[in-house]
Amino acid sequence: MTGNEDTRGEFTSKEHALEIVSAVLLALATVASSWGAYQATRWSGVQATSFSRASSLRVESGKQETIAARKINVDVGMFVQYAAALSQDNALLAEFLMKRFRPALQAATEEWLKTKPLENPDAPQSPFDMPQYKLAELELAEELSNQANANFNDAREANQTGDNYVLLTVMFASVLFFSGVAPKFHAFQLRVGMLSLGGIVFLVAAMILSTFPVH
Repeated sequence: MTGNEDTRGEFTSKEHALEIVSAVLLALATVASSWGAYQATRWSGVQATSFSRASSLRVESGKQETIAARKINVDVGMFVQYAAALSQDNALLAEFLMKRFRPALQAATEEWLKTKPLENPDAPQSPFDMPQYKLAELELAEELSNQANANFNDAREANQTGDNYVLLTVMFASVLFFSGVAPKFHAFQLRVGMLSLGGIVFLVAAMILSTFPVH
């Protein structure tokens, strides 16, 4: 009789230990799942903000390119008239036009003429191919485009990070299932198996979680 009581007591203590393990695993999985959902929402916000910035920067880049294109058209028109004046030996008109060139075009034209383009076959085709010909709007447009690309890449990374957190949230939810359903079974070994499976999934998910960026 005493042996049966000892066996029953030992079995009851094991059941009690399983209940404690189940409760602890439930608590940990609940916290981890909530944290994963919170981070997924935060990274979703980062994604939206980065995409919005990228879009705004691309629009501004396009505006600067449009301004630069207008200036280039004006520069090309004035240079064509300047070249025509030179071909007609109209030095007065050529000088008049040169003085009204934008500083970048004026500097580029002066350096281009030094290459003797009429005699030198290796000379640049026009002043617009000279390094002196620069447009601040084009440089700004390129910078804005690079910033837009960087923000777009940030948005893609944030999207992937958010998806990863969602996946982990699903894994922790499975731990909640295993931990919650384990006590419902009458077979002790089945309870142990369910809790063990839940514990393994939790440990794997927790290890992966520790490698993720936090926002």
